[in-house]
Amino acid sequence: MANQFNPRDITWLAFNERVLQEAMDGQVPLHLRIRFIGIFSNNLDEFFRVRVAGLKRAMDFKQKFITESFYQPPSKILQNINEIVIRQQLAFDKTWKKIQAEMEEQKVFIRTPKKLTPQQETFVREYFDEVVESNVIPILLHENTPLPYMRDKSLYLGIAMRRKEWQYECKFAMIEIPSRVLGRFVILPGDGEKNVMLLEDVITFNLPHIFSYFGYDDFEAHCFKVTKDAEFDLDNDIRTTLAQKIEKGIKSRRKGKPTRFSFDRSMDKALLEFLIRKLNLTKKDSIIPGGKIHNFKHFMDFPDVFGAYKKPEERTSFEHPLFAGERVTDVILRTDVLLTFPYHSYTPVIDLLRESAMDPHVKSIQITAYRLASSSKIINALINAVRNGKEVTVMLELRARFDEESNLKWKELLEQEGVTVLVGIPDKKVHAKLCIIKKRVHNKTLQYGFISTGNFNEKTARIYGDHLLMTSDRAVMADMNKVFSVLRKPKEDFVPALETCKKLLLCPVFMREKIEQHIDREIEEARAGRKAEMIIKSNSLSDRGLIQKLYDAAKAGVTIKLIIRGIYCAVNQKDFKKKIQAISIVDEYLEHARVMYFYNKGSEDTYISSADWMTRNLDYRIEAAVKITQKNLKKEIKDLLDIQLSDNIKARVLDKNLRNEYVKKDGTEIRSQIETFRYLKQKTYNT
Repeated sequence: MANQFNPRDITWLAFNERVLQEAMDGQVPLHLRIRFIGIFSNNLDEFFRVRVAGLKRAMDFKQKFITESFYQPPSKILQNINEIVIRQQLAFDKTWKKIQAEMEEQKVFIRTPKKLTPQQETFVREYFDEVVESNVIPILLHENTPLPYMRDKSLYLGIAMRRKEWQYECKFAMIEIPSRVLGRFVILPGDGEKNVMLLEDVITFNLPHIFSYFGYDDFEAHCFKVTKDAEFDLDNDIRTTLAQKIEKGIKSRRKGKPTRFSFDRSMDKALLEFLIRKLNLTKKDSIIPGGKIHNFKHFMDFPDVFGAYKKPEERTSFEHPLFAGERVTDVILRTDVLLTFPYHSYTPVIDLLRESAMDPHVKSIQITAYRLASSSKIINALINAVRNGKEVTVMLELRARFDEESNLKWKELLEQEGVTVLVGIPDKKVHAKLCIIKKRVHNKTLQYGFISTGNFNEKTARIYGDHLLMTSDRAVMADMNKVFSVLRKPKEDFVPALETCKKLLLCPVFMREKIEQHIDREIEEARAGRKAEMIIKSNSLSDRGLIQKLYDAAKAGVTIKLIIRGIYCAVNQKDFKKKIQAISIVDEYLEHARVMYFYNKGSEDTYISSADWMTRNLDYRIEAAVKITQKNLKKEIKDLLDIQLSDNIKARVLDKNLRNEYVKKDGTEIRSQIETFRYLKQKTYNT
């Protein structure tokens, strides 16, 4: 079994290494490399909060069942994770040093307390007095008292204090860095230079002032952070609503067990031992030494101090040509439109909802919401629709991980405005991306809307690569209506109500079954000596059943091409008649679209989907894939897949050794995200 599959969590670390490769790549603009180290760090935080925590819990269950689920014993995977993470941390530290050197070449400096000019020292003192001090609460640490509660996402300053004339006595203290309130970066004055100081260094510089009344005059301060188990269980109390259970779960997350302790390797040894002991950590836990700076996730929002960079045209969203001078509603009542983000502007999605909010003929809007922008224009449009007398229904997934709190706030706001808020089916997250609008014109009901591979979030649509189909296809609308009917009146046995859907493939109803049927058809064609091909684009591929089905197809000689951004558990086997071709593309945009293409005797069945090929998506979520039937759009998707499969700049080969080697450059250099922009920009449409 070990040779048949790569463990999911190890392949995820390989994906994060691809992110780190982007930070290492000197061809990537400097401000983007800084952003990539932030993404790498943020990804790793979530990995420890969720996946490592899950592995630690799994060790308490029966070994045989757990090993089958994880492909290896959890204890072995955890050991492997620690080794990989420490190795990646060393590469990360080298990368950060190189980036800092290049920043200094561009006259951008990250200043530490020892490298301030007199003018900057005065500024830092005044800034601390006026802005920071009221947000800083120093806490003295004692051997006979427990550590104070430590927040999961926070960064802390660990302080060892001594007197210069008597070094043998040492006291410990800690300060939570108030970056949630103040941000992480402070711009300092400087002639002809850009000087940035981290908030923890502003505090470190002012430690003599903070602890002046204790009489200490020698301070060692180093950062550390604790990553905690972020999962929570929902109780079965029938007297409480799902929203109440989520609120309780968010509070219980505060008490999660530590899954990682990362610290500045220069930290005072006695303080380090004190913290490890107080956190009840052992050698089996993830204790990760690192450099001076932690919580690099904030570097995703590093100040814009690189004024020389000009955004290339190929990174500028543009309006889909079909919407030039026309209402979005009128266009999609006439023809299907495929939007590909972030190349196409997201504006038509917002415009369609705004038009619907103002259109006197529109009677209702129904939409699903998983992750929303913090200042959501979509929500604004829906609220305006209610105010204009429309019936608006929002299926709001309260269990969207790490968005639970914000979605609870959206629920409260929407209900105050008169929106009907649905919260889904017990034990099944609603991950499908659906919207249906109904209008009544001359005693005739018209229905139209959209279905997407990604969240209805105008902010992430600027950096996430996704597809969204706008359509008025009656069969698609009929299937969407069935989904919303089930969501309105959720029952435990909801499957029969959705089994009659014709245009949508739905999880957990029959998407898995239909995918297997498509693969079986390609296997039959290959065995008959005819052309058999499939292309799958997904964020992750880890489901044992579908991987085994791909193995069957490869043994039969089906041409299989995979574009998998992240988790990839499949491994080419010796008895494959045709090896599986698998690549991963990591570039400036996050590849997020899910697409399925099956040659099917030349009919070229093509779907866009919200579901990854993971067991959780296929069996435990409400997901939707829509078949693309309009001939020109099928060709467009196939062309885009071919462009990605030709990438020889940002594509890495996915193999059993997880080496992340770049695809060999043969002939013309092709960077798929740039070529995708050019393809869509020059495309013309006739309707």
